[in-house]
Amino acid sequence: MFSKILIANRGEIALRIIRACREMGIKTVAVYSEADVNSLHVKLADEAVCIGEAQSSKSYLNIPAIISAAEITDVEAIHPGYGFLAEDAHFAEVCASCNIKFIGPSPESIRLMGDKLAAKNVVKRAGLPVIPGGDKAIKTKEDSLKIAKKLKYPVIVKAAAGGGGRGMRVCHNDVRLISAIMTAQREAEAAFGNADVYLEKYIEKPRHIEIQLLGDSRGHIIHLGERECTIQRRHQKLIEESPSPAVNEKLRKRMGELAVKAAKSVNYSSAGTIEFLLDKNGDFYFMEMNTRIQVEHPVTEMVTGIDLIREQINIANGKKLTTKQEDIKLTGSAIEARIYAEDPEKNFMPSPGKILEYNAPGGRGVRLDTMVHTNYMVSPYYDSMIGKLITFGKTRAEAISIMRRALDEFIIEPIKTTIPLLKDVFSNPLFIKGDISTDFVSGIEEESEK
Repeated sequence: MFSKILIANRGEIALRIIRACREMGIKTVAVYSEADVNSLHVKLADEAVCIGEAQSSKSYLNIPAIISAAEITDVEAIHPGYGFLAEDAHFAEVCASCNIKFIGPSPESIRLMGDKLAAKNVVKRAGLPVIPGGDKAIKTKEDSLKIAKKLKYPVIVKAAAGGGGRGMRVCHNDVRLISAIMTAQREAEAAFGNADVYLEKYIEKPRHIEIQLLGDSRGHIIHLGERECTIQRRHQKLIEESPSPAVNEKLRKRMGELAVKAAKSVNYSSAGTIEFLLDKNGDFYFMEMNTRIQVEHPVTEMVTGIDLIREQINIANGKKLTTKQEDIKLTGSAIEARIYAEDPEKNFMPSPGKILEYNAPGGRGVRLDTMVHTNYMVSPYYDSMIGKLITFGKTRAEAISIMRRALDEFIIEPIKTTIPLLKDVFSNPLFIKGDISTDFVSGIEEESEK
């Protein structure tokens, strides 16, 4: 087993990895930017190394600085968490060239599945249903109009190297399409260094369902059921749950088998996720694969009892999966609410600043993954998610009830957060009923403005 691991990340995911390592008897090295010098992951790791200035490009995305930190602290492996370099094939290659184990899939798998167009073609050959649309990047205005005419409006513009909702635009006519393509290209270039975009048919009022996968280096791959990630704002997830109220055992088995088939087609090893859109007719379509641990992994851990970070580390260390597909049972219901330092009343504008009053919820069925505390400074330099509140119950209704109680206990002042919006969602009769789609939050906002 590894004796020391460097965590190439920050915030709650860095703390999550530190905790798993400590339980496994593995020492940890935290890296941090100048803005994070007082952060909890720095204090709780066995060692810590400053790798640069506050800007991500000069710290958490600074590969030479991270590798230098790994070498001077003599680590055997690097866990990238999610975001930053987690899906950077070049970083995985650099780790290998320095004889440092990258805790994640191979660079080849990352590169192939990280390009949405390439991934779409791969899974299509593996037999997965894909959303109708272009299979290559748009080159000219004429090409885009021709594709849109064939697909029929509405269509959606997507970044080929995208993620987190960046570079995505829904279009209902030619004028909007041309404008959206130019905007999406600029956004994609700034976010991913790749301006390629493509068109797909826009599936109206879909549900976002994803399948959690685990695969070892011996080709053994299993799925751990589904997560419902339909409640979103600006194409970014806000609430996740497992199991989905819309997925029965038959559909779960079908989606899971196809997800495993897709992963096997690229010799996938580590934790990964296949994401689908589920339409109102019960048909589902491949959307993308995330070749890393997901933000929402705790809900799967709660209903399966499997520690996904521990499994990632074991797989990277060459151990085989001991869990078989028939061993996976989903027990109870788990829901995760992402807490963002944003103002929902101002189009989710980031709300950085110092937290002066803080009370964390607790009690039966409550798990809180966060790095914040009283006097914590929410930085303007990084993603605005500051925590994940997870509740568990024997039933979905019980998990929702515990979530409402926990949100009432949660105090984060004076910065603005998404807690008031979350309270509205969890009290909404349609959500309680499970009657939701990806435009659910925008519908709530429209109602509140009337």
